[in-house]
Amino acid sequence: MLVRDWMTRNVITLGLKTTVVDAAEIMRSKRIRQFPVIDEQGMLAGIVSDRDIRDAMPSKFLPGDHATGGSLAKLRAADIMTSEPLTVTLTTPVDIVSNILQRHKFGGLPVVDSVGRLVGIITVADVMRFLCSVSGVARGGPQIAFKLDAKPGPLAALLADIRAEGVRYASVFTSYDHVDPGFRHAYVRIGQMGEHTVQSLLANLGARYTVLYYVEDGRTTLVAE
Repeated sequence: MLVRDWMTRNVITLGLKTTVVDAAEIMRSKRIRQFPVIDEQGMLAGIVSDRDIRDAMPSKFLPGDHATGGSLAKLRAADIMTSEPLTVTLTTPVDIVSNILQRHKFGGLPVVDSVGRLVGIITVADVMRFLCSVSGVARGGPQIAFKLDAKPGPLAALLADIRAEGVRYASVFTSYDHVDPGFRHAYVRIGQMGEHTVQSLLANLGARYTVLYYVEDGRTTLVAE
């Protein structure tokens, strides 16, 4: 899935000449963590984070105390912004965005078109919406975690056996993290149970596969450690 399908399009931006005092008030009222800064042509010029604004203020209270007086009143977004920030495009995969946000501890990334014009922003909240969608959690249904050999074949066999039980799965994730060497974990969310309950399905699959746990109605039941 691509950034264009999940980004926030109606972005609150700052101009190069927007005062830090005004930016602080927008941050407070809109509860925004970062602002793209654009020039007169709508081109991305930089980004200002909530930390940049807090560091520029003489007090932790925003706007607060002496924030409207003295030299602070003359401080502009252009003075505190990060120039040439990391950006993504409309066709950047969302999982790559997630990796960038995690590695750099960013709250979001500006989205630009082919000429560098700002067209949106993709935030941690947008990535979480993406995760809820692809995992199927928003649509409901139980999820079952399996421990499989880390080699070609076991996952395909598991999914074929699930289909053979008249059950339809909604999503499948696999992971090698926090797993014993030589194994991987598979997380299968069930879309339609057919004539099965979770317990009857596990009774049929349990002899052939190691079931770690299942989640049903928000409750986790451990099966194997």
